[in-house]
Amino acid sequence: MRACKPATIGAPGLVVALLAVVVSGSARAAGGGEGPDVMTLVWQGVNLIILIGVLVYFAREPIVNFFRSRHSQVKTDLDSAAGVLSEAEARLAEWQARADRLEAEIAEIKRVARERASAESERIRADAETAAERIRNDAGAALDQEVARAREELRAEAATLATKLAADLLEAQVNDDDQQRLVDEFVARVESDRRVN
Repeated sequence: MRACKPATIGAPGLVVALLAVVVSGSARAAGGGEGPDVMTLVWQGVNLIILIGVLVYFAREPIVNFFRSRHSQVKTDLDSAAGVLSEAEARLAEWQARADRLEAEIAEIKRVARERASAESERIRADAETAAERIRNDAGAALDQEVARAREELRAEAATLATKLAADLLEAQVNDDDQQRLVDEFVARVESDRRVN
């Protein structure tokens, strides 16, 4: 045979039962004009005991279940909050480590950039010096060529002028008799050379 489980009364049912007991007790107490007699007090005490008994009998399990579920919910919430807090602390530590690494990486990037800029500056300076030396050498070679060409032109012009000047001098100083004498000497020299050969 199954044991009968007591019916549970919700909060509205408990309020109605409580009001019924209080109203019945108040109605009995209001019945007489004189002060409360002993029987009224006994009935009120019995009603109070019955009310407390009914409340304990019907409301005990829902109240206990409510507090158990509330306790379980609070415990679950606390465990969840502890997990979230632990996760947040881990993330904070991770982000702090990343921030520290980031500062170190930024310092390293700046150092490498300075080194590269310095090396690039040195390379550009060396290239510029090499280019300047090459330009100086090319300019010197071009200058030497121009000087040599100018000398050759001056020599050629000087020779032309000297030849012209000599011709003008010869023409001015040599007369017809000198010309005949020079031609005769030239012919005689050519003939003597022919005889020797």
